[in-house]
Amino acid sequence: MKRYILLWLLCALCVPMKAQKIKIKTGIEVLKEQNFKCLEGKRVGLITNPTGVDNNMKSVIDILHEAPNVNLVALFGPEHGVRGDAHAGDHVTNITDTTTGLPVYSLYGSTRKATPEMLKDIDVLVYDIQDIGCRSFTYISTMGLAMEAAAENNKEFIVLDRPNPVGGLKIEGNLTEDDCVSFVSQFKIPYLYALTCGELALMLNGEKMLKAQCNLHVVKMKGWKRKMDYIETGLQWIPSSPHVPHPHSAIFYPVSGILGELGYMSIGVGYTIPFQMFAAQWVEAAKLARNLNALNVPGVVFRPMYLKPFYSVGKGELLQGVQVHIMDVQKAPLSDIQFLVMQEVAVLYPDRAVFDHADKGRFQMFDLVSGSKEIRKRFSLRNRWEDVRDYWYKDADSFRQLSKKYYLYK
Repeated sequence: MKRYILLWLLCALCVPMKAQKIKIKTGIEVLKEQNFKCLEGKRVGLITNPTGVDNNMKSVIDILHEAPNVNLVALFGPEHGVRGDAHAGDHVTNITDTTTGLPVYSLYGSTRKATPEMLKDIDVLVYDIQDIGCRSFTYISTMGLAMEAAAENNKEFIVLDRPNPVGGLKIEGNLTEDDCVSFVSQFKIPYLYALTCGELALMLNGEKMLKAQCNLHVVKMKGWKRKMDYIETGLQWIPSSPHVPHPHSAIFYPVSGILGELGYMSIGVGYTIPFQMFAAQWVEAAKLARNLNALNVPGVVFRPMYLKPFYSVGKGELLQGVQVHIMDVQKAPLSDIQFLVMQEVAVLYPDRAVFDHADKGRFQMFDLVSGSKEIRKRFSLRNRWEDVRDYWYKDADSFRQLSKKYYLYK
């Protein structure tokens, strides 16, 4: 019997996996269908990174460089660089792209905004980067500042649209307040804003959220629906940063990313499940899981776990904590989860309450990513999420109504 089971397993391993059928066309696919008409006769600058590919995984850099009727003259690199060879937070330098020989100008180095010198030899800036739908992810900041630069230098701006991997329905978080505007909260939008990058560009332009409004054109996708998660699109996922390796990583990023700024607990960065967990040396896994599950958070289950991180917070130490399992993305309040963890940690370990124990030097980044100092101040009073919830969601309904003006998809 064992022999037959082994033979069956060997045969199964030899059968190639069938790729899921791609159900949508991204902006670059539509641009190819249109034979690059909107770029003809123009000198093109391209803002992209490894996520800018067509449905056959070919880089948009190579596509535009090889197109006979496109004159690609320069590349512009966001955080992590055009080819994805820079670590998070590392400055990206101006280089020459070895594949195309084109100049690569950094938008994450000495300047975050394209200068007149960088733009003098181009007519149109094209943006093609896969976003993750969260305000603190810096690619949308790069896009907005590039739109400003295009307006100030009389250049056209084109967005090749891509899906929001969290979908187009979930809005969470307050609008960024004046004293918390930064590169991780560049615009007055919620933490989760439920727009594609093309829709967001239209909103930034239309609502005058930028210092200057550009000549903007969005190449729409075909087939994308607001209710779709990324898996439903059939598209392959390319890591949008080193710690966002899978499409579900975009869903977990808002689950723990704000708390992660404090370095107070491991959130899985440095382990195999980035943003999907909370752990520390002093946590008792079963107790924390019990308390969190007793809250009956819609669409979420917490599982006790034990680990030794390979690097970052808790490196080489035996940690205990919980893994977050999202059972229903639409029901789950993603960004609430980290605050509920902070709450239950304070219940179980009063001497470890987050804002009493975390490095105060990191409070500013927590505030910037939260988009408001009020979140930290209100939570600090009693370590209760209920003291913060109404403030966190105060802008959600009005933003939903405003943003509907810019929907390109149903």
